[in-house]
Amino acid sequence: MTVERPKLTREQANRLAALPLKCMQKEFPNKLGQVLGTQADLQPPKNLHPAFYGCFDWHSSVHGHWMLVELLKRFPDLEEADRIKKQLSENISAENILQEVAYFEGKHNKSYERTYGWAWLLKLSESLQTWQNPLGKELAENLAPLTQLIRNRYIAFLPKLYYPIRVGEHTNTGFGLGFAWDYANTVQDMELLNLINQRAKDWFLKDENCPLTWEPSGYDFLSPCLEEADIMRRVLPSTDFAKWLEKFLPQLSDPNFTWEPGQVSDRSDGKLVHLDGLNFSRAWVLYGLSKQAVGHKNNMIKIANAHMEFSLPNVVDGDYAGEHWLASFALWALISGEE
Repeated sequence: MTVERPKLTREQANRLAALPLKCMQKEFPNKLGQVLGTQADLQPPKNLHPAFYGCFDWHSSVHGHWMLVELLKRFPDLEEADRIKKQLSENISAENILQEVAYFEGKHNKSYERTYGWAWLLKLSESLQTWQNPLGKELAENLAPLTQLIRNRYIAFLPKLYYPIRVGEHTNTGFGLGFAWDYANTVQDMELLNLINQRAKDWFLKDENCPLTWEPSGYDFLSPCLEEADIMRRVLPSTDFAKWLEKFLPQLSDPNFTWEPGQVSDRSDGKLVHLDGLNFSRAWVLYGLSKQAVGHKNNMIKIANAHMEFSLPNVVDGDYAGEHWLASFALWALISGEE
């Protein structure tokens, strides 16, 4: 029997869109995460990042912009469509993006947002480049200098990373590769695509028996085990991936396997609410794996659905600590669940 996946409705889209729309031009509170070279670096967020200064931090602002583009692509008649287009145009202007590029080129900013923010920037670029709308073309061209810079940062960095980073937060290597792979595959950047394919195999091909029982850690919003599986499903041919996954996560072949969603004790705590994000990221990986018909497809969908049902009601009814970013995670999980 086929297990139903959650579907993104227009009503949901309107509720989700309200969150990044509310904060994409909200400068404070803000976590800059910058290295100060001199006193001159102490400037307001909007001066430093005129495109992506809202939604508490740079990467959350980037994926909030991505989210609004994706929602407009699916629902051009969103209630706030005109306002969304206006604010996207204001933020992703050619002038603002050149200022963002200047920040990244600063002496102390070579590793800024590596690789979590990098991945979301390429996901935003991919979304704009595939938006069949004149505004999408315009914004993609405006974003292009920053897209190229981030793409080049990947090319320079990946050969130098000797060991992968296996954590449940921003620096996770598997996640950082996944969206970059999607971008490279969509725009057919074969140099970047081939590099990601090779490095993923270098790091992960021999891995076995990932310790799911060690997850989650208290601040996780990504699953170290599942994020590794998520990049390897992109990199390996289907038959090879099925064999790899059986050794890496044999639990997924058990029809009785269960996995409890991450429990959140305080949604006003910016770190503890990460676990709602974990539930969405687990769901999007499981949906992706189920499409490749590996393991027990229906059971993976059931587990993913349970994670979605646990956290989705809290996305729009929570605290700013989570709502400034969780809607993007919820949307990517819903998109990943599409047939």
